[in-house]
Amino acid sequence: MKKLSAPFQTKHNTAPFSQIKLEDYLPAFIENIASARAEIDAIATNLEAPTFENTIVALDFSGEQLDRLSSIFFNLNSAETCDEMQKIAQEVSPLLTEFSNDVALNENLFKRVKAVYDQKDSLTLTPEQTTLLDKKFKGFSRNGALLKEADKLVLREIDTELAKLKLTFGENVLAETNNYQLHITNESDLKGLTEGAKEMARSLAKSKELEGWVFTLDFPSYLPFVTYVENRELRKEIAIAAGKKAFQDNEFDNKENVKRIVSLRHKRAKLLGYESHSHFVLEERMAQNPVKVTTFLNDLLQKAKPAAQKEFEQLTVFAKELDGIEQLEKWDGAYYSEKLKQKLFSLDDEILKPYFQLEKVLNGAFIIAEKLFGITFKEVFDINKYHEDVQTFEVLDEKNNLVAIFYSDFFPRKGKRNGAWMTSYKSQAIINGINDRPHVSIVCNFTPPTETKPSLLTFNEVTTLFHEFGHALHGMLANTTYPSLSGTSVYWDFVELPSQVMENWCYEPEALALFANHYETGEIIPQDYVEKIKESASFLEGMATLRQLSFGILDMAFHAVNQEIADVKAFEKAAMDNAALYPDVAENCMSVSFSHIFQGGYSSGYYSYKWAEVLDADAFAYFKEKGIFNKEVATKFKENVLSKGGTEMPMELYKRFRGQEPNADALLKRAGLL
Repeated sequence: MKKLSAPFQTKHNTAPFSQIKLEDYLPAFIENIASARAEIDAIATNLEAPTFENTIVALDFSGEQLDRLSSIFFNLNSAETCDEMQKIAQEVSPLLTEFSNDVALNENLFKRVKAVYDQKDSLTLTPEQTTLLDKKFKGFSRNGALLKEADKLVLREIDTELAKLKLTFGENVLAETNNYQLHITNESDLKGLTEGAKEMARSLAKSKELEGWVFTLDFPSYLPFVTYVENRELRKEIAIAAGKKAFQDNEFDNKENVKRIVSLRHKRAKLLGYESHSHFVLEERMAQNPVKVTTFLNDLLQKAKPAAQKEFEQLTVFAKELDGIEQLEKWDGAYYSEKLKQKLFSLDDEILKPYFQLEKVLNGAFIIAEKLFGITFKEVFDINKYHEDVQTFEVLDEKNNLVAIFYSDFFPRKGKRNGAWMTSYKSQAIINGINDRPHVSIVCNFTPPTETKPSLLTFNEVTTLFHEFGHALHGMLANTTYPSLSGTSVYWDFVELPSQVMENWCYEPEALALFANHYETGEIIPQDYVEKIKESASFLEGMATLRQLSFGILDMAFHAVNQEIADVKAFEKAAMDNAALYPDVAENCMSVSFSHIFQGGYSSGYYSYKWAEVLDADAFAYFKEKGIFNKEVATKFKENVLSKGGTEMPMELYKRFRGQEPNADALLKRAGLL
């Protein structure tokens, strides 16, 4: 399949999505792996003495076409998949794992890398080159290059099995999500539900040729249901269904997959000389080791728990007064929180949604990026896309030079996994003196437009859009020499800083005035709503913090200690007990659908959301001090954080931007926990 094995003959070398057939992928992977292998062999067998250029740089630029093909295929496997594509993924993953193992365990190649690494002190390298050299050397040593032959074989087997298990885990969660629907034919069962959510459920029922309303476990369908529907039994039914995904002793059950993944990760870490999987992972993080992470999580837990317990008591009293509820259950949380929020702030999503039309919010993000970083977004219609919902933009600088290609994909559909993410179809790098610009995408699952209304976002969806857009800016404004250090290729506990800091603009009157207009009247969002959004930002923040910390604690429980797990559910319960507020639900288990750590890249890294919140609260405090559109602070952020990628140690970059190390009190203060 030549069109997937050479630079694309398309505008800006963008991915030719519509020209790719499913049967093209496997042959293209086989061909591109062979080409990448030939490039690696040429570096490994080069008769010239190893140098930084002919070994380290050559290695970083090798396999470009394979990287592009992989990014297209695996991104679409998340955003636009089908059974056949998932089968191809199961065939392709072991081939890619085998190839990356062949590179990592190539002795001649490692000898050349080590030869350059050993003379590191006598080479005059820039900080970026030094980082690249360290990264390449560790890429080998952390992947078995120093192992004996027999152990290298064991490592290969582990990696191949892990790649397949992670895919299966994700496929099971997606299958379980797709297999459930709540079909309602009696409108009185939907009392309390918003008109928008009702209309969406009716459209869904219509598309399935059913009468009435259909609700699924997709977030835009599930969340309004558990937040607004008065019928407690129905809330319970759908909440339990969500909580028992892949925990039903059927063909999609993930309990054994969880045990096996955890066991293999520990085995792999031990083989490489580490105490645990967490020790292995955290060596390459700002946090450095499990003790530091556990201390960080427990310290925040201690500070947030009294506030969380107080909030939970307040919510319990409120539910009892309102409806005589004796014991708050998990399916009551969103419902009574929303009711209490309305009582305290006279504010609910339905009042706010008309001010947050998707197109205007997206345009608001664009205007804010222009004010801060001097870039503009121009929608174009001659760039290929993989689905009609996708929009394509050229991103330009003040001199009209191309900065990036930006794709957006906002609505749920059958072949798309839940959640929201940013991804890249092509990294930025400097090739033959030319700054080759990146292609970046954000994918979300927002409330789609209906027959009578445009897509109107909840405030939570607004912050999600800004969050993913922050990741996108990190990718789009990349300005490094080497592809493996570009954009979001940074330490995992630093990657959430640009995304989380962008969310802050959603709470600022000056920023909201740019995009929060009523979709029918054009009226700017009233100032008292803005005040209430700000006041309610820290509403039940103690409970939200505890929930987030409990996920990080569970992640560390799985990965920081080498142990046998007899029962996944019992293990989870014990790990999260100290942060639990609601009674346990026997039929539910979160671990078996905890895709962040068992399918995505967050194992031993879930703490990084909170870690990055400390960075983002501290960073935004600097913006607040100087003005939220202050050009000087924005330029410092762009030059020291967004454009630098992973070229230097994150703390050094942060201090260069901020002038000091981050202070955790900024977060606790913002959350109203101090």
